[in-house]
Amino acid sequence: MTRTRLTDAQLRRINKAVDTVPFARLLGIELDSVEKGKATLGLTIRHELTQNHGVVHGGAIASLIDTATAFAIISLLAPRERVTTVDLTISYLRPLTVGRVTAVAKVVRAGRRLFVVSAEVLGGDGKLATTALSTYIKL
Repeated sequence: MTRTRLTDAQLRRINKAVDTVPFARLLGIELDSVEKGKATLGLTIRHELTQNHGVVHGGAIASLIDTATAFAIISLLAPRERVTTVDLTISYLRPLTVGRVTAVAKVVRAGRRLFVVSAEVLGGDGKLATTALSTYIKL
């Protein structure tokens, strides 16, 4: 049986990461929840995150996904382990224009060196807007 409860050390590491990722703070990305191998983060759509047709810029959604997948992995790492993104494949399924979007990331496989993580982005209406698959490598 897999424990889903995080240790105090893991929670401290996650909270520190939330506070120290300047780009995520610039975008307004917020941590909603985290457990072993899963993280949910949100982003409130605002004008500064849209492209010229009023749709959220794909880069903002990609950053939300990349941050969510990283947090899903952090919950599984030993104290001194670090990872970095190797690839990120995104399918944009429908445009997002208003409200708060949520990214739910789940570790699909945690190997010795590589992590594979899937993510879904849901619009404020709860409808699926984006899917993604990402690979990370331990440094």
